[in-house]
Amino acid sequence: MKFGKELKSQMVPEWQGAYVDYEFLKNLLKDIHHFRQKTRPPPSNPPGLPRALSHYRTFSGLTSVQRSISLRSFSSRRHDDIESHVILVNNVKRSDGEDGYQTTFLRAEEDGGEYELVYFKRLDDEFNKVNRFYKAKVDEVMKEADELNRQMDALIAFRIKVENPKHAWFETAVDMDHLVSAVASSSAALSASVSSSGRWHSKRMAEHMAKIDEDKSLRGTSTEESPQGDHPQEASHSNRIVPEVTISSSNVTTNTFKITGKPASLEILNRVTINKSTDTPLPTIKGVLNVPIQTDLKFSPENLSKIEDQLRRAFIEFYNKLRLLKSFSFMNILAFSKIMKKYDKITSRNASKSYLRMVDTSYIGSSDEVITKLLDRVEATYIKHFTNGNRKKGLNTLRPKVKRENHKVSASLGFFAGCTVALIFALILTIRTRNIFEKEGRRKYMETMFPLYSFFGYIVLHMLFYAGNIFFWKKYKVNYQFIFGFKAGTELGYREVLLVSFGLSVLALASIHANLDMEMDPKTKDYKQLTELVPLILVIFIFAIMICPFNIVYRSSRYFFLTCVIHVFLAPLYKVILSDFFVADQLTSQVQAFRSIEFYICYYTSGDYKHRENSCNNNDAYSTFSYILAAVPFWWRMLQCVRRFFEEKDAVQGWNSLKYFSIIVSFVTRTAYGRNNSNEWYIIAWITSVVAGIVATYWDIIYDWGLLNRKSTNPWLRDKLLLPYKSVYFAAIALNVLLRFSWIQMVLDLNVSFLHRQSMIAVIAILEIIRRGVWNFFRLENEHLNNIGKYRAFKSVPLPFNYEEDEDDD
Repeated sequence: MKFGKELKSQMVPEWQGAYVDYEFLKNLLKDIHHFRQKTRPPPSNPPGLPRALSHYRTFSGLTSVQRSISLRSFSSRRHDDIESHVILVNNVKRSDGEDGYQTTFLRAEEDGGEYELVYFKRLDDEFNKVNRFYKAKVDEVMKEADELNRQMDALIAFRIKVENPKHAWFETAVDMDHLVSAVASSSAALSASVSSSGRWHSKRMAEHMAKIDEDKSLRGTSTEESPQGDHPQEASHSNRIVPEVTISSSNVTTNTFKITGKPASLEILNRVTINKSTDTPLPTIKGVLNVPIQTDLKFSPENLSKIEDQLRRAFIEFYNKLRLLKSFSFMNILAFSKIMKKYDKITSRNASKSYLRMVDTSYIGSSDEVITKLLDRVEATYIKHFTNGNRKKGLNTLRPKVKRENHKVSASLGFFAGCTVALIFALILTIRTRNIFEKEGRRKYMETMFPLYSFFGYIVLHMLFYAGNIFFWKKYKVNYQFIFGFKAGTELGYREVLLVSFGLSVLALASIHANLDMEMDPKTKDYKQLTELVPLILVIFIFAIMICPFNIVYRSSRYFFLTCVIHVFLAPLYKVILSDFFVADQLTSQVQAFRSIEFYICYYTSGDYKHRENSCNNNDAYSTFSYILAAVPFWWRMLQCVRRFFEEKDAVQGWNSLKYFSIIVSFVTRTAYGRNNSNEWYIIAWITSVVAGIVATYWDIIYDWGLLNRKSTNPWLRDKLLLPYKSVYFAAIALNVLLRFSWIQMVLDLNVSFLHRQSMIAVIAILEIIRRGVWNFFRLENEHLNNIGKYRAFKSVPLPFNYEEDEDDD
């Protein structure tokens, strides 16, 4: 694989704008190469010779070459600075006021020198961009490390208070103090390394971190009396004394750390409170009612478990950030090395040594060992405190294995897909050969059995489009795993989703084959009870699989989906994240599936399913609730927007809630028109439906997709596009507009002669699912590009403890 492709494959998707533009630099080198090819003098070899003239010269010998090289080596080293240098790289103050590096090209007067000037100017811009971004991220990491230190101090004290240990040794406190000192010293030494001699200081700093970690001389053997007060257990474990060490750091929030060999001080608990988030229903209700939230510490095993779980997630996210930062540094340094070697090869110069020497002494080149040591310390801390010393378990959690393609999935997918196709053809042949739709019982079948089985069709079609979305998200590098918040290694690929959808379709089609009778049994004067219960049995089976606690049928994905559904049902009591409102948007396109569930309940509870008789459609309460049920998903979505409006103070969410409110109003007016059937309600239903359709279409294209921007570099689209063909975006816009207004026929009450009413309803529902499938891709594409624009590659993890403001005064 060429390095350019390797670099793209290894990029952090949300940071791709901060990486070196390797392809652009290669294009500049191609310009230099083309110029040199044009101006290269013709070969001096006489025409007609089968070999170059050098092949006919006297052989120079084997040992004479080595001797001549050794004789020339001294003189070449003497004149290296004068003759071989083609560039000078200096640390300068840039026009934006920040420090940076500037390369002076010393051969600009040569032919083609202007091309090389352009190359080095762009090379400097790329390196300064990469170095500046890396420095900002390292500063963030050091601040987060300091905060994690403080959180761990509080955790250890909390653990002592809860578990009341009686052992005579306290390794925990000492080791965490070592982590504090390691991070502090690394931060201070990192600044010193960049300001002075770079790599040498980095190595000394890394050695110092290792020395702090392994130095056993800090642990004395003498004893010290400890005052016994409210916590007598402290006195029994103060049998070690450690000299106090103070380390100052300018890169972290807390400027002074103290290393002591005593057990973790419980006094720290007097300065911390528990962070009570409003992510769950009870704190949300208390916040609305202005009931003060209890933040005092309650020392119980349950609270300790919750705190450890929060810190466990924080350490995993922090470790992942360190790994990506290390990868960012490595790939960019390698890119600069590769591009400079290409430059040397094309120009026959020796400029790479000078430039790469600068790279090695720069911030990004000299701080790699700091990140490596910090990674090691995070690993050691996580393994000791969160996996009870189980290294294998700890590393498996911190470094989840990349999900590999499973051949069993592919084989099973092929089998179920083939069964689905075979059952569809068999169903068509059965209908044609038996003339089923010409029999007397076809009306009852369409009014009863068709709505029952169409439910499975809606679900399967939606899953097929979701599988297609995953395929194209992967193809165009949309980081859907991060956007949705999937746990690493548990997300479903498009093959797994296709497997589940085809498996469900096989069950549904097999059930339809078992229930194709159009006429009752002449002896019993009814239909077979078992076959009539097949749809209900299949629904119960699917629901049982969804909530099954056993690790079968992708349990983590099932529970993730159920969690999102519960958050949607209980909106606005839960904090709204993208996965929650994305699922809510999917539910708004499954209105007919909700109505099918309503029909299941009505048909099997109040109807005579043995004779396929029901009075559901003639029941006013059923019809009214059907319209209300259609508005419920939009109501959930509106409540999510209302919560985000008050929580995030985002006016856009307020307007978005009004969009869903307009759709709810259109459902209400259509319900009124269906009950009264008057011209006044017909006009009102028309107006509200058209307004809701226009507003929803405008929002889809402008806000959800970010398109129709007149001032963008891609006219009427947006500045950045992932798809290579602009026509696809315009086709998607046209399709969205067309399908958005397809449901207006319900207001018009149009009837097609060759379609049954239930078939017409199914067609409209299918068109809406297709529209949602197209919407999904462009919605996540826009979200991904927004993350790239903000370099947002990590989720914020709430921390359990909050330090009081007067802590710095202690």
